[in-house]
Formats: sequence, C-alpha cells, structure tokens
Amino acid sequence: MRRESDDPGRGARLVVLGSAGLTEGFSLIGAEVHADADHATVERVLAELVAQGAEALVLLEGRLAHGSGEWLTRLRNEGGRIVVTELPPLAAPQDYAPAVDDVVRMVLGPEALK
Repeated sequence: MRRESDDPGRGARLVVLGSAGLTEGFSLIGAEVHADADHATVERVLAELVAQGAEALVLLEGRLAHGSGEWLTRLRNEGGRIVVTELPPLAAPQDYAPAVDDVVRMVLGPEALK
C-alpha cells in the first residue's frame, strides 16, 4: 500500500477506503488506499488526517459511508480541509442513490430527479 504521507511535498491527498476490488483501481492512479477497510479503519484514518492537518478527498465505499463514527460525523458536519464522499458499490452501481437526492426532492419536489 502506497501512503501519500510518505511524500509531504504533495498537496491534497486522495484517500480511498473500501473493498479490495474497488480500491485496486484507485491504487493504479496513485491514491492512498485502504483495502478491505472496516469502520474502525475509517475512524483511524480520519483521525490521522485531522492530526496531520492534511488536506484530503476521502472516498468511502457505501457500506463505510453510512457509519456513524465520531470522526466521520464530525468531518461531514464541519467541512473544510477534509472532504468525505461516498462511492457507488462496485457490484451494483445502478442501485446507488446519493444522499443528496433526498435533499433535491425536498427542495424541488418528488419529480425533480425523474
């Protein structure tokens, strides 16, 4: 596993946590990947990013993005240097419905995304 933190001269980090199948492709483009991550790994990685004062885009596989850990919740509510977002599932991308869809429907009406 390549760790972007080994190169402190770089700007923002791309960090991907999820299944090995999903993270493999991201490792090919130079992302810092955490294959077969669990909720504890997400919390550990997010805490490390905060402690390092890192700027990062963190991509989480759906099953991890719906966790409720302290750091995940905090970073989602605060925004700032670390942006956390969800990736659609590798095996069923057609089943993906981002959380923002509900907000759009509330604002624009139930037919907005059809």
